[in-house]
Amino acid sequence: MPNCPKCEKPVYFAERKTSLGKDWHSACLRCEKCNKTLTPGSHSEHDGKPYCNQPCYAALFGPGGFGRGGAESYVYKK
Repeated sequence: MPNCPKCEKPVYFAERKTSLGKDWHSACLRCEKCNKTLTPGSHSEHDGKPYCNQPCYAALFGPGGFGRGGAESYVYKK
């Protein structure tokens, strides 16, 4: 039985969400920055960690500058 990459506890079949090539608990599959609950296939990944597409991933790892990537109003310090 695989362990969840976030909490390191076993993931049972009934509670499994498969994303980024790993099995997660549904409550553990959250954005690393804003903690928003994610669904498999509707998010991005950076260094093996999940991020919501908008605004977190775009603001952290997208193109910089004003008006680019649609995330100009979100500025996160790395």
